[in-house]
Amino acid sequence: MKQTQKHPFDAAGLINAIPHGVALLDPGGRLLLLNNFLEALTGCRSEEVRGLPANLVLRSGLARKDDFLTRPKVTGESVALETDLVTAARRKIPVRLTVSPLAGEAGLVCHVEDISLVKKLDERVAAPDQGYGLLGHSPAMQKLMEFLPVLARTDATVLITGETGTGKDLLAQAIHDASRRAAYPFIKINCGALPETLLESELFGHVRGAFTGAHADKPGMFRLAQGGTLFLTEIGDLPLALQVKLLTVLDDREFFPLGSSKKVQVDVRVITGTHRQLEELIKAGQFREDLYFRLNVLRTHMPPLRERRGDVRLLADHFLQKFAADLHRPLRGFSAAVLEILEGYDYPGNVRELRNIVEYAVNVCPGERIIPGDLPENLRTGRRTGPAAPVEAVVVERIVVPASATVGPAPAGNWLETEKRMIMDALLSCKGNRGEAAARLGWGRSTLWRKIKQHGIG
Repeated sequence: MKQTQKHPFDAAGLINAIPHGVALLDPGGRLLLLNNFLEALTGCRSEEVRGLPANLVLRSGLARKDDFLTRPKVTGESVALETDLVTAARRKIPVRLTVSPLAGEAGLVCHVEDISLVKKLDERVAAPDQGYGLLGHSPAMQKLMEFLPVLARTDATVLITGETGTGKDLLAQAIHDASRRAAYPFIKINCGALPETLLESELFGHVRGAFTGAHADKPGMFRLAQGGTLFLTEIGDLPLALQVKLLTVLDDREFFPLGSSKKVQVDVRVITGTHRQLEELIKAGQFREDLYFRLNVLRTHMPPLRERRGDVRLLADHFLQKFAADLHRPLRGFSAAVLEILEGYDYPGNVRELRNIVEYAVNVCPGERIIPGDLPENLRTGRRTGPAAPVEAVVVERIVVPASATVGPAPAGNWLETEKRMIMDALLSCKGNRGEAAARLGWGRSTLWRKIKQHGIG
């Protein structure tokens, strides 16, 4: 006996397991099923909208693109669109919509990806005076940028590793700013900067009379960060006694302030950072293994500057613009010899050291362009990773460009102008095909999309 199906795949359980919005449509473009994620995103229940035209529920993008549903049926290929989805509560959510035909002309499947976190992160990265520690075109930094939305969309604890000066605090700030907690405080505290007794009071607060000198109640950083994010840098220096208390707070979301018998409940996301090897500290009995497992839910690494090939010029240009503007200096950039020195230096102090080098040079430079004599003496005789590449080749090496690619000559100016020119050249040579342009530049499609938005191209 032939069985009938409610819809082409009868796979509600399957599409409900997908962590993005999914809608099944009949050949006429009418809704058959919304998965749970899309129901939550749109505010519409699947049973209530079944049989309605898709563009009445997935409003905005589908309504503006008449061929969005017809093209997949005609060509047999998927069609993608980035737009704002208008929910039942009339709230606009940036999304990426993809419609694909089902086999046998059974209908269509529409995939809806919420890209609001990516959009928010792009705005931060593109801001001229924010997030400079996260600038970078090296493969290591691009991988980190693409992982940021994953870190931001959850409340799980994050462990950020990396050498001193790499910008772990800026990464933590970026995670917070791209998360749902962005409207609440972001508070940073260095676990190695205070003695144990003061650190406990700083973290958890105290009541009046808890110790000598405690003349009034103090809320502590956990309570001040209520609803937001607490970044504990140098977590490897946290005393063992406080490690126990921190573990309890992470598990129970409550604690006793110093000297108090009344518990305080908090809703705070914890991000930690360290330049030390916590696994070695565990073996030495200086760090609790159970706390390590609790902190190491999500882990990411800030690469040292010596491993970020091609990022030095970008960062140096940014710092130059920033400090020159602060000091009202009409500086035109770096000489070719300075660029050669900057590209070849080893940077044991990472991004922080590069920042200090540029700030020093801007302050002492008497002319319009920074020359080797304006650099700190130790830099001119410092360690090098190897022979510096010719200045003409430096620009090309910032992005892995296949030999077949044709890029116009690098214009004068900073790296941002050069990158914009390279993107435009690639798009022109590929006749506007972003997929081909991304491949030619050696980037992923999402990376090219983000940079096009950042530079305001098209």
